[in-house]
Amino acid sequence: MRKSCSLLMTGVSLIAMPAAAQQQAAATDGAIEEVVVTAARTKLPASALPLTVDVIGSADLAQQAAIGGSVVDAVSTLIPSFSPTRQKLSGAGETLRGRSPLYAINGIPQSTPLRDGARDGFTIDPFFVDRVEVIFGSNALQGIGGTGGIVNQVTVGAPKADGNSGRVLVQGTANDGFEGDSFGAKAAALLSHREGRFDATVGAAYETRGAFYDADDRRIGMDSTQGETQDSRSTNFFARFGYAVWEGARLDLITSRFELKSDGDYVAIPGSRATGLPGSAVKGDPPGVPAANRTESAALSLTDDDLVGGTLTSQLFFNRSRDTYGGEPTPIATFQDVRIAPIGTLFDQSQNRSRKLGGKIAYERAMPGFEDLTGTVGFDAIWDKTEQRLIATGRAWVPPTDFRSLAPFAQVNLALLDEKLRLAGGVRSENARIRIDDYTTLASYGSRFVSGGSPTFSDMLWNGGVIVEPIDGLRAYASYAEGYTVPDVGRITRAITRAGQDIDSFLDISPIISNNKEIGLEGDHGPFKGSATYFWSTSTKGQLLVLTNGVYEAQRQRIEIEGLELNLSYETPLPGLTLSGGYAHLEGRNDSNGDGKVDGKLDGANISPDRVNLAAAYAEGKITARLQAQFYLSGDVGSGTTFADFGGYTIVDSSIRYELPVGGVTLSIQNLLDKQFIDYNSQTQRLTDSQRFYAGRGRALTIGWDYSF
Repeated sequence: MRKSCSLLMTGVSLIAMPAAAQQQAAATDGAIEEVVVTAARTKLPASALPLTVDVIGSADLAQQAAIGGSVVDAVSTLIPSFSPTRQKLSGAGETLRGRSPLYAINGIPQSTPLRDGARDGFTIDPFFVDRVEVIFGSNALQGIGGTGGIVNQVTVGAPKADGNSGRVLVQGTANDGFEGDSFGAKAAALLSHREGRFDATVGAAYETRGAFYDADDRRIGMDSTQGETQDSRSTNFFARFGYAVWEGARLDLITSRFELKSDGDYVAIPGSRATGLPGSAVKGDPPGVPAANRTESAALSLTDDDLVGGTLTSQLFFNRSRDTYGGEPTPIATFQDVRIAPIGTLFDQSQNRSRKLGGKIAYERAMPGFEDLTGTVGFDAIWDKTEQRLIATGRAWVPPTDFRSLAPFAQVNLALLDEKLRLAGGVRSENARIRIDDYTTLASYGSRFVSGGSPTFSDMLWNGGVIVEPIDGLRAYASYAEGYTVPDVGRITRAITRAGQDIDSFLDISPIISNNKEIGLEGDHGPFKGSATYFWSTSTKGQLLVLTNGVYEAQRQRIEIEGLELNLSYETPLPGLTLSGGYAHLEGRNDSNGDGKVDGKLDGANISPDRVNLAAAYAEGKITARLQAQFYLSGDVGSGTTFADFGGYTIVDSSIRYELPVGGVTLSIQNLLDKQFIDYNSQTQRLTDSQRFYAGRGRALTIGWDYSF
């Protein structure tokens, strides 16, 4: 704590730093004060909110997606307090500020908290995403799930003028050795038409991905169980239909169907942790059905920017996901049942099935006669049904679980002293119910009969903050916010081993309430822009992933996390050249013995390493270029008395774009220096498992052409 505070004071003394709207190196879409973040449920700009916010604009998102291939890679690369990605389909263990973020598309939750399948980062192709809004820290702005923050993907908007418009993209990717099976390709198109009050946008994207190679030109090992993005193909169909009901009011229907499937062309070869040799893969047929995920969603929204002097936003949504996990080469002990087959011979694999229905409505306006006071009232409702089945034998691993949440909320924002001082606050009343019928656990857990039930939970979630702007270009803020989510109920209920358990009295499925306190400074002086934020996050009954018999199970423990985030950018005298940097330091501890005091250090499955980001961006004339580096700093991470020695590593990426008479061509290079490294996940988790000991991807090249009309 003393070391962290010293770092904070040093950073503050060096530069004036933003916190209310944190500007990362890639955030180039206008001044901070002009950013309106839809995920914050208000029309007020980010500068009026006591929140740490980052917005990744469309150009920067396209640039990062060409380098890393996904929205998750873009967010992880640009935000130092986000975990390094696993470069796999599963995002298990990837966190923001040491907690799970809520992924959303236009405010529709993509996460499946009842049985967290960790596939929520791959539910839409980045081609259809206009910008990504990241709200840091625990909050209840979007309901359940935002204990680490919110990653809201805002899809492409309606066409602005009558007539036809659109965009096309064609690109290819390969390892720098141009091995035949490393080649991948992508084609995507979007067509829009507007005529009078009606507009329509339809599009499709198709991508194939080859095998990934490390810097030693060896195939990277396949996690055929949790799922891979390498050796896969994905399709995404997208549509948006809009109608201007009257002046200022719109009705929009947005639909999307995304599916990513492994081709299943390889089997894994274990590495050796003792010698440092990472796992690899050879051609072969893995057992069972290849891993895949599919997400279908639809949202109908009505907005009115001038309803009785205020703004109305409302939405009805449907979301359905089906995540299939592959089978292990050696039958998993958890799935064994002597009543079906001899021990050690029964093969099975699981599939998550989740369906969400929900609605949101909010009304915001300045108070008549007191225009400096803005108030918002609203109501959210969601119904979620999730189960995890074993598809080879038809058994239920996680019983069907129904979740219902009803939540009215209210927020106020008061501007004083000619907006030099702002006070903000609000409350959300969460009323949740979890319903599970009687069920019996798998034989490996003792075939325990568990009495079902319908426990209910109610909590008032508070938030408040103050923003001070003593002089132009300098802003300070302090805030407190509570977040709310359900634990991974599936991991908990499937692992019950004690006889006579009753769901109605089973406290381990009670919600997670986390609070987030933070202070920050924001500065904009000449060519310099910067930010500093320090936060404290606590949950008295949080959730920790603990490896048990080869499977991660959830344990409820007290968790305390604190951290420092710094960012600085400088517009150099050279026209078009901007230099930027960022730093994140996180410390997380847990209560491993249940005495109410934290005594253990969070491991790599639950917190990210310290990191420094550096970047140089150039945009002048027909050329746009970026050179970026992420320095993951070494250190011990672990839990209790078991520690992993994380060695750290550095990744350098680059991208350059040239505008042609028709469209533009982009060359992106991931891991420019072709650095060989073992990824953070492999260095800090499953420390005796050589099967899941993976190197990171070596140098990979992507060349693409896109054209907007």
